[in-house]
This record gives sequence, C-alpha cells and structure tokens, in this order.
Amino acid sequence: MYAIVEIAGQQFKIQKGRSIYTHRLEGDVDAVLGADRVKVLLVDNEGSISIGAPTVAGATVSATIVEHLKGEKVLVFKKKRRKGYKKKNGHRQYLTKVMINDITL
Repeated sequence: MYAIVEIAGQQFKIQKGRSIYTHRLEGDVDAVLGADRVKVLLVDNEGSISIGAPTVAGATVSATIVEHLKGEKVLVFKKKRRKGYKKKNGHRQYLTKVMINDITL
C-alpha cells in the first residue's frame, strides 16, 4: 500500500514504515503531523486506486517528526572568462525527517 501526499507544498510517494525528508516544518521532535498538514491525493491499496478531487475523502496518514537537520552543501560558482569575475556561494537547506507510521483509507 502506498499513497501520494502533499506536505509543505511538495508531493511525496509514501509507504508505511519509511521516512522522507521535507522542507523544515514547524513542530518539535516526536510531534504528530495533523490531517491539516498532510493532504492525501492518491491511495493505492493492492491495485485498487482511489484518486482524490483534490483529496481522498476519509484517507488519513499518521506521521511523526523524527528530527530537524541540514542538507548537504550545494556550491554555486559563477565565472566570466577573461574578466576576472569569480563568485562562489554555498547553501545548506533546512530539512525535517518525517516517519510515516500508518496509512488508513
């Protein structure tokens, strides 16, 4: 069984017992994400697919926040040849690890 959900403006394919990394969410570690923060768009239950318009009625996902962390560093390097222009910049995205506990239809 899997589901397509929308969390913090991003869509994820989730399964029970797996974890996902999403943009930083409000809340403490071990906090449960409410139904207002997780929108279930599609549910596949061993071949029977339920598609929402825009969400699946009666479908809920139980998820908890495991930890808040920072992603890998991404380097942005700009250069214009023969002009002496070089610019190096780095970025680390703030992330939240979310564990999927249960998917109910």
